[in-house]
Parts: sequence; structure tokens; C-alpha cells
Amino acid sequence: MKKLSYTLLFASGLVFGQVLEQPKNFTKQDTLKGSNTSFRNFWDVKKYELSVEPDFDSKSIKGSNRISFEIIKDVTNPVFQIDLKQPMKADKVEASFAIASYKQDGDFIFITTKKKFKKGEKFTIDVTYSGNPRIAENAPWDDGWVFTKDHNGNPWISAADEAGGASVWLPTKDIWSDEPDNGVVMKIITPQDLVGVGNGRLINKKTEGGKNIFTWEVKNPINLYSIIPNIGKYVNFKDTFNGEKGKLDLDYWVLDYNLDKAKKQFEQVKPMLSAFEYWFGPYPFYEDSYKIVESPYLGMEHQSGIAYGNGYQNGYRGRDLSGTGVGLNWDYIIVHESGHEWFANNITAKDQADMWIHESFTMYSEVLFTEKYMDKKSSEMYAVGLRKKIDNDIPIIGKYGVKNEGSGDMYPKGASMIHTIRQVINNDEKFRQILRGLSKEFYHQTVTTEQIENYISSKSGIDFSSVFNQYLRTIKIPTLEYSQNGNILKFRYTNVVENFKLPIRIDGEQTINPTESWQTVSLKKGTPIQFNPNYYINYTSVQ
Repeated sequence: MKKLSYTLLFASGLVFGQVLEQPKNFTKQDTLKGSNTSFRNFWDVKKYELSVEPDFDSKSIKGSNRISFEIIKDVTNPVFQIDLKQPMKADKVEASFAIASYKQDGDFIFITTKKKFKKGEKFTIDVTYSGNPRIAENAPWDDGWVFTKDHNGNPWISAADEAGGASVWLPTKDIWSDEPDNGVVMKIITPQDLVGVGNGRLINKKTEGGKNIFTWEVKNPINLYSIIPNIGKYVNFKDTFNGEKGKLDLDYWVLDYNLDKAKKQFEQVKPMLSAFEYWFGPYPFYEDSYKIVESPYLGMEHQSGIAYGNGYQNGYRGRDLSGTGVGLNWDYIIVHESGHEWFANNITAKDQADMWIHESFTMYSEVLFTEKYMDKKSSEMYAVGLRKKIDNDIPIIGKYGVKNEGSGDMYPKGASMIHTIRQVINNDEKFRQILRGLSKEFYHQTVTTEQIENYISSKSGIDFSSVFNQYLRTIKIPTLEYSQNGNILKFRYTNVVENFKLPIRIDGEQTINPTESWQTVSLKKGTPIQFNPNYYINYTSVQ
């Protein structure tokens, strides 16, 4: 099909034929970024084929992106939305169909058409882009690019864009629910003395016009914020892991002067993979290898290309987040960011409001790793210790449809919720099979909170709906009020959602089912009651 090109139009507004309604305190721009609107809901991205060439001195980038997609419902004269955040600009937009016009309006490119599109048809859109991207002042928590130098004065370049999305630099359909089903091909263009490292596998390297061109390929679906180029004075070493699906290639790219440190520190990778395959099932991206890339910031879960910047030390920058000392026995970034390969990269939330699916399970993966790497007592100490990081400021689930995250409590509080659920199930093998089942049931899929909730309740045979409501949708922590008179225990729940159901074991052997009404039970012994600290609830003695 003939490719048609049009000059960028800055004429006054497009007629969208759609009224966008926003949640309170959010804007139309937020809805355009976070919702599957009529500009997005008729086409499904299949693949991105992109190039990127950073310039260190000007802190600019340029490149192109071919977006291959399929029409998923019949539609007439639609408007396509491509996301590209200011100050980046689209220099040229082409397509394998007739474009009536296109316009870059703020953080969006709107492509108008005069054509009937049929379900099942396949097309491409090509965007050539350039500009000075947003610079991240505090990556990875702050979106944007990083242009810095290593200890030897060599340029070191990367990007981080989890919160704001890949469109901070790359023209994409930037919504979590639409991953490129057939993966990504990324060309990274660098000066001859530097190396470009991307996601997946290196399939080609050549020198052309005095520049290096590194071509990386991801064969699996990939969440967009994981698509990251890295440029630096990298050296490479390799290893293999004999896992549940056979031989997994391990690929490490580190700054040249850190090679010896990396070889020693990355010995933790195999025990980590062994533990996670035990709990979660096979590493989800054998086709794309497992890779760690040294980065100029702490770390990120970039799929098949984990960003590592923890200084080759155990803990989180050398300290233990749990305050128990347990976390100093392993490298936090290797463990945590790799846990995301299962939760965030394999199973991805459709909406950013459900980001707890990524962070709660992954923080709990630290507990599970500790249990396999050390022992269960240490893992429980670590799990309980994490609670001091909980703020209970706002609910864990954010606002839907506006690219909004909930509370940072999605890390420790979400992990504490999962640990509590595990206590109720009271069968570690059953709990393990539920975790493995999640990885299999939702393999390479985008999901909703409800899907995860329903799966856990269904497979456990226990209705956890009120537990999810309590911990994900409120900031209230259940309180068990009790009084003991000899072997008689009186108790009730307060500060709970309606019809809250969370049975707890007391004295390690007796189960009670508190409600908001007072109940009494005869204990097997009259000694002071011992409550299990692994439940994330408060215990208050009353007269």
C-alpha cells in the first residue's frame, strides 16, 4: 500500500465528535492519557520498530518509530491518537493508509482519516521524531532522560518513564492495556566508542557513517515503560541458568571498570531465579533472555533488561528497608526488580490505578526469596518489619482512566495484605500454587484488580473480597479489640469495612472469626493469649 506523507498542521482544533468526562480534579488531558477513548479503542498495536540516537552534548534525541497495528472493530473516518510529550516533536507522520491531516496538539498527535476501516485489517503508522526530552532530575522516580558521565568521564545515558510513560520521548500508543503483541525491534545509534544496550537480544551490530548501530529485539509483548535504551562504556559477560523451561541465557552489561564487582555481585542472580521459579513458575521471557544493565540510577524493572544501580552492595543502597537486618543478606535491586518480571512485566495492570498488582506482589517476592534463600523465620521477620514503611495516607488503588497511581503503600501495605492472606489460607503449598497459577492464567496479559481478586478467592476457596476492599480501597487498619478473663476471650473487630471477614489463628492452634459484634470463646488454656504478628491487624486490649 502506498505510504502517504503530510506536513505537520497547526490549524485550530480538531472536531473529535466525543465528549470526554473526567473524574473530579482531573482534566481532559488526563483522560486522553489514561483512558481507552474512541481515539484508541478501535486499533491494537502489534509491534514497534524504532530507532533512537541520543546526542550527549545537546541532550537531544532523534529517531523514528513504525507502529504496526490491527483494526479490532469496524469504524469510519476515525481519529488516531499517538502520544508524544512536549517538548518532543513529530517531524513527519506517514501511514500505509490515506491521512487527511494530522496535528500535534500538546502531548498528542491526532491523525484524521477519511476512510472506512474493517476489523482485521493491518496497517502501519511511521513517526519521525526529535527534540530535547524531559530531563529526569531524580530518576527513576522522576520521568525523563539521564545524560551524565561515569567515573572515567565517559558519557552515560539512559531514561526512566514508569509514571509518565514511554511517550516522554517515543511516539507510541501510551496506554498500559495495549502492549505490542509481537514485541519490539530497537536500533540504538551511538558514537563509535560507546555501546547501546536495549531490551531482549542483540541481533545485529554494525558501524555505519562513523557510528555504531546496535539492533535489539524483543519477541514477547512488553509494557511500554520498559522500552529503554542505555548508552555507555559497557562491557558484557554471560552465563546460563538451568530453569524450568530449559537453558535461560543470562546477559550482563556493566561499565568497564565495574566488571569484577559485577561478576561477584551477580552471583546472586541464579539463587534468585531458582527461588522465583519455585514460587511463581518459569521466568516469563526465556525467548528474550534475562539481562541486567548497569544504569545511572537505582533501578527499574525494564523487561528483559533490568536496570541496576545499587552500587554492587547488599540491601537497598546498603541498608535494610525492614529494619531487621535480614535485607542485608541480599541485593535489593537484583531481587526486587527481577521479581517484577513476573508481576509488572508478565502480568501487567491495564490501568495505572491498579499498579498495586506490580508492586505489592513484587515487594512480597522479597519475602518469598528470603524464605528460600535463608529460612521462614527470617522471611517473617522481614515481612513484619516492612510495615513501619506504611503511611496509610490514601488508598492503594488510584483513580481510573486518568493515569493516576494510588498510595506508595502499594509496596509495604500491599505486601502485608498478601502475607495476611497467606496466613488465612494456612497452606503454603496451596498458596504457592495460587501464585504459580496467576503467572500461568494471566501469562503475558494485562489485567484488572478484579481479575486478580477473583482468581485468588476462587482458587483458595475463601472469599477475600472484604479483605481486598479493606486494604486496597480504604486507609483503615483492622483492629481486634479483646479482653481475657482466664480462659475466656471476648473480642470484636473495629475500624473495618462492612461485613469484614478475616479469620485469625490464636495461640498457634485455635481459629476465631471476629465480626463487629462482641463474641466470646473458651480458650484451651488460661495463660495470656499470644496473637500471630503475621496478620496485618492491630490488637488492642480493652477492659
